[in-house]
Amino acid sequence: MRITICGSVAFINEMNQAKAQLEKGGHTVYVPVSAERNQTKDFWEKMKAADIRQFISIKTGRMRGHFDIIKSSDAILVLNYDKDGKKNYIGPNTLMEMAVAFEHGKKIFILNPLPDFAGEELMAMSPVCLNGDPAGLS
Repeated sequence: MRITICGSVAFINEMNQAKAQLEKGGHTVYVPVSAERNQTKDFWEKMKAADIRQFISIKTGRMRGHFDIIKSSDAILVLNYDKDGKKNYIGPNTLMEMAVAFEHGKKIFILNPLPDFAGEELMAMSPVCLNGDPAGLS
């Protein structure tokens, strides 16, 4: 299966670990460019502070590119770990990625249960929870 990993830039290490684990299971796995290049939140914050126009330009391109990869995949895996005191965090960008997958009929897997704030929109996407184990896809 072709799987695109989605999640907060705070989870770069976890993205690369999940990628390696899923590839051992025979899947083709894509991660965001930031994960490939180890461009952490600190990297993005510095770029944003130095040149907001460059930041927006790069962010726009990265979003479009990741959406295209989602469209060419069979499924997405959302890594929704706890972040900043929020359990099973799904941020705005990840929510948009889930919407792209949903719109294009892709399977949506989430690592952990939906966050407490999950409204009917998230529930309507019918994500499959892997209960913390990405190997559940293998």
